[in-house]
Amino acid sequence: FRYLGTGQSLASLHFAFLLGKSTASVIIRETCVAIWDALHAAVMGQPHKEQWKEIADVFQQTCQFPNCAGAIDGKHIRIKKPVRSGSQYYNYKKYFSFVLFAMCDANYSFRYIDVGSYGSRSDSAVFAHSEFGKLLHDKALDLPEHTALPGTTSPAMPFVFVADEAIALGENLMRPYSSRGLSLARRVFNYRLTRARRVVECAFGILANKWRFLHTPIHLKLETAISAVKAACVLHNFVRARDGFNFEDSLTHSLHSHRPSVVRGHRQGAAVREQFTAYFMSPDGALPWQLDAI
Repeated sequence: FRYLGTGQSLASLHFAFLLGKSTASVIIRETCVAIWDALHAAVMGQPHKEQWKEIADVFQQTCQFPNCAGAIDGKHIRIKKPVRSGSQYYNYKKYFSFVLFAMCDANYSFRYIDVGSYGSRSDSAVFAHSEFGKLLHDKALDLPEHTALPGTTSPAMPFVFVADEAIALGENLMRPYSSRGLSLARRVFNYRLTRARRVVECAFGILANKWRFLHTPIHLKLETAISAVKAACVLHNFVRARDGFNFEDSLTHSLHSHRPSVVRGHRQGAAVREQFTAYFMSPDGALPWQLDAI
């Protein structure tokens, strides 16, 4: 816990606790694995239909984005170069990292995480190979049935996850429109989507500021570093549930976003996005301040 909370080096822990560096590393690894095993199912279990509806209700109340089941993003975790890894972990920012890919709810809690993908990979590739991405592709997430948006009776709309431009558009995946030559309605959609997607950015900020080992490069073996990040994520959820949330914790963090890559969506996803766009401009879905905010 001293390491996770402060990011002290193994040399510092060696002098503080009179332990060998290798012994401290083993203790960190075993403790983090035990934390993950003990808390994962309790604080990061897969939601069922009713829980998805509750998540969507909170998104609607706090972010005014209906039928939203979560926000998705990926962050680089800086590490020392793994042994015999070549350039696999060398990212576009020119340092070595692996990716923490997460989906979080509107209460800033992580619902799914994927930790350890190569830093050189794009968000779309990490998402496609993640357990969450495969479950969504196979329609195995137990999402609720399509539901009409608030104030309307039709059409029935799917529950969606909001992401940035790095993720391909899909029936259950919404991303912003390209920023060039946008109509007023599309600019409003991008604003509304950003309001919902920012919760995952805030969640990363809370995580990094609570568990400060994420502010510096992790000088541990790759497997130990991955275990430490997974332990920090479940501890984040545990502390969130116990102590609540202080907004100031989310203002700054040292985790770096992925560079957006160009990926193409499909027609069904485009049709769903157009329905949301029309709804956000309608009397039932418009916000009083949205035109002033874009």
